[in-house]
Amino acid sequence: MFAIGDFARHGRVSVRMLRHYDAIGLLRPAHVDEATGYRSYEAAQLAELNRLVALKDLGFTLEQVRTMLADEVSLVEVRAMLTLRRAELESEVAEGAARLAQVESRLRSIELGDEVPAVVLKDLPATRLVALSSTAASFTPEDIGPVVNPLCAELGRRLPEATAVKPTGRLTCWYAAAGDEVLVHAGVPAAVEAEGELNGLLVVDLAATRAATIVHRGRIDAVLPTWQALARWIDDNGHRSSGPARELYLDCPDDPSLWVTELQEPIRP
Repeated sequence: MFAIGDFARHGRVSVRMLRHYDAIGLLRPAHVDEATGYRSYEAAQLAELNRLVALKDLGFTLEQVRTMLADEVSLVEVRAMLTLRRAELESEVAEGAARLAQVESRLRSIELGDEVPAVVLKDLPATRLVALSSTAASFTPEDIGPVVNPLCAELGRRLPEATAVKPTGRLTCWYAAAGDEVLVHAGVPAAVEAEGELNGLLVVDLAATRAATIVHRGRIDAVLPTWQALARWIDDNGHRSSGPARELYLDCPDDPSLWVTELQEPIRP
């Protein structure tokens, strides 16, 4: 038997909470001294306490927990609910981190002000690529990211099985407005034979163009300040955008903060 303080310590709850659980009939002590009123608990009750706290942490009210415990929810069921709740929390953390990254990007844009990193004009040659395409609801990172990331992953999965495709360059993504939506492409330059198994990949030809380019270093979901700096340079120098904007992934180590991406905006005078 454990005194209430020791049981609280082993169960990682407060003595106050144990008294409350007792008062509402949710977790009674195994023994109460009639003379002193001291509560004592058995080690076996730790399992009951764990189940109670787990259900409470899942977001259930104490009244709901009481009902569920009365119905003898199994350990397997509790584990399944905890697994689901863990996935929900991980998703919330990921979404929060993504929102924070976008806030930081906006702040970085404000900090840059009129400062424009080095922009280089380049003549991009006509290029044939094998690619996959999909649509996003808008150009916002919240809409683009969930589309382009799996698109790139699927491209990487299909390429090794496309026997007629010989990649000749680096991953390139490009984006074009399509009404209220955005057409998203992910591809790699390739020497494509006239016939052969392309494993569902599309053959796309990008025309030769003059482009204003700028190098972005860091996470691609924090690319907004760099794109906006490039847009300011284009406007300041009397150019106009022409054709879909492109992202050429020059270096993509395991740490996304070390990525190097060249942003390419086709232009005309």
